Amino acid sequence: MAYELYYWDGLQGRGEFVRLALEEAGAPYVDIARGSEDDGQGQSAMMALLGSKTEAQIPFAPPFLKDGDLIVPQTANILLYLGPKLGLAPESDLRYTVHGLQLTIADMVTEAHDTHHPIASGQYYEEQKAPAQARAADFLAHRLPKFMRYFERVLAQNPQGDGHLAGDSLTYADLSMFQLIEGLHYAFPRATARFGSHYPRLARLRKAVAARPNIAAYLASERRLPFNETGIFRHYPELDAKAH
Repeated sequence: MAYELYYWDGLQGRGEFVRLALEEAGAPYVDIARGSEDDGQGQSAMMALLGSKTEAQIPFAPPFLKDGDLIVPQTANILLYLGPKLGLAPESDLRYTVHGLQLTIADMVTEAHDTHHPIASGQYYEEQKAPAQARAADFLAHRLPKFMRYFERVLAQNPQGDGHLAGDSLTYADLSMFQLIEGLHYAFPRATARFGSHYPRLARLRKAVAARPNIAAYLASERRLPFNETGIFRHYPELDAKAH
């Protein structure tokens, strides 16, 4: 049976981290909200499940994954579940290292989101532009370098090397790091213009993931939604500082 992925249509968002794992593994899946309502899919099917009065496992919000009768919520939790099944996580205790890296990536994703919505998610960006500029300036000057220096050090100190964050083979954390870097380049092209010189190992990881056959095919397909100003990573020129 195909996995069922539930996430908002029209944006990459947090669901994209799950899509990348499924695409890399060549796993069959259905992106429910993007399907036809005539086939029992579409966004209404997702909302019906979220509002279910009979389902024992009710997720708070997308993304969530349905595998048979099991519903798995939260991006990092979904990847913890899928990783061993898709061959994208070690079977040893190192899988908890991979999970920890994914959670740290999730922390940075939240901070990137909050650069354009620092006050309230329910308000438009235009209603909080001044605080957003202050938040983005701090993010680019302090938080982005702190996170990236950490991930660069993780790559350098991986005892098994080979350009992976953990272990000697590709994991879902590597795929998620690729997506994080892609999002940062979209949102802050000026600030990340010299990314490769500051973080050469991360730049090589990004390039290596993009070149993997299944990922390259996915990136070139219509299944890969473009970044836009409704997702986590948004490009507002006034928030993008010059590269240091």
